[in-house]
Amino acid sequence: MHARQISKGIDIIATVHWERRLFDSLIPLPDGTSYNAYLVRGTEATALVDSTDPVLRDDLMEQLQDVDQIDYIVSQHSEQDHSGCITELLERYPQATLVCSKKAEDILITHLQVSAKRVRVVEDGESISLGDKTLQFIYTPWVHWPETMCTYVPENKCLFSCDFFGSHLATTDVFVTDQAKVYEAAKRYYAEIMMPFRQIIRKNLEKIEECPFDIIAPSHGPVYDDPGFILDAHRDWVSPNMKNEVVLPYISMHGSTERMVKHLIDALAREGITVHAYDLSVTDIGKLAISLVDAATLIVGTPTVQVGPHPAVYYTAHLANMLRPKLKYAAIIGSYGWGSKAIEQISGLIPNLNVEVLGTLLHKGAPTSETYAELDDLAAAVAKAHRDDELIVT
Repeated sequence: MHARQISKGIDIIATVHWERRLFDSLIPLPDGTSYNAYLVRGTEATALVDSTDPVLRDDLMEQLQDVDQIDYIVSQHSEQDHSGCITELLERYPQATLVCSKKAEDILITHLQVSAKRVRVVEDGESISLGDKTLQFIYTPWVHWPETMCTYVPENKCLFSCDFFGSHLATTDVFVTDQAKVYEAAKRYYAEIMMPFRQIIRKNLEKIEECPFDIIAPSHGPVYDDPGFILDAHRDWVSPNMKNEVVLPYISMHGSTERMVKHLIDALAREGITVHAYDLSVTDIGKLAISLVDAATLIVGTPTVQVGPHPAVYYTAHLANMLRPKLKYAAIIGSYGWGSKAIEQISGLIPNLNVEVLGTLLHKGAPTSETYAELDDLAAAVAKAHRDDELIVT
C-alpha cells in the first residue's frame, strides 16, 4: 500500500493483513484486518499516530521511506497491533518523542522496553502544537484497555479513535464505501472486545462528541468521512435497549438435544420471536457475539458429558459471562443418558449475567411428547416476558 491523504496535511498509512484469520488466538477475522497509522504534518512539526503489527513492519517502513523527520510518535493504545513497531520507529527517528497517557507509560516501557527518557506523558485534554495543527488528547479508558486515548486535530475536525469505532476489514478503500458491510464488521468488533465495557463506553461517547469532528479515523478498517451512522450504531449498542430476539447456542451428540432445539426454535418463531441459533460444532464465535449485542434472551442447549455440559457449551457460557451482554432472560435445555448436573454447572458459569431464568429443561434420553409440550411452555414464557417488556408489538 501507499500513504494516502484523508484531509489536508493528514495521510493514512494503512498496512493490510489480507490473510489473517485469527486475532489474539481467539477472535475470528473472516475478512482479514488492517492497521492504520496516521501521519500529521504541521508547519513546525510532524507526528505519527500509532504504528502497526510487527508482522507488517516492512509495509509501514516502506510508506515512511520519504519521511525524513518525525517529532512525535503518539501511542494511543499499547497493544502490539498498534505499538509493535514503536521501538524501531524510535531508532529510525532519534529526535522523536513518544507521547502516551499516564497509564500507558508503564505498559510501553515493560512491553517494548522503551527508554523512559523518550516518553512524554500527556494528561487528559492536553494539547501539543505542530504549528498550524494541534494534537489534542482525550482519555478514553476501557476502549478497550485502561490506558487508551483518542487524538483530535481541531483544524481538520479529525478524530483519531484507535480501536474505538474500529472494524476488522482488509480493504484498499480509504473511506467507507459500503456502510452495511462496515456496520457488521464494526458490530462484530464491538461485540468481541468492547461489549464488557459498554457503560464506560457510553460515557466516552459523550466525551468525544464534545469535539466537532467531520472525520473519524480508526486504527482498524476504513475511515468514516460521514460518521453519523457509526455514532448512531454505537449509541444503540451501549444503550439499555433490547430486541425481541433469542440467542440459542447449542450442540448435540446423538440427536436428542438437537431435536429439542429445533422444536423450540419453531415454537419461538410461532410466538413471533426472532431466533439466532448456533450449532457450536461449526459456529463462528464472532457471529454469536454479534447476536448477543441486542438480544433479550439467551437459551443454552447442551447434551451431558461426564455429568456436566458439553465442553463447547462450557466455553460458550464462559464467553457470554465475560462479554456481559445486556441480556435480561435466560433458559437452559438439554439431555442426558444416566445423570447430569449440566444445569447447575452452566448456572455457575454465568455469574456476571444479571438475568431472570425463565426455565430449565433437562430430559433423559430422546425427547417425548411431554418434552415438546414443556418446550412450548418455555417459548410461551419467553414471549410473555418479551411482551411485558414491550419488545413484541401486539
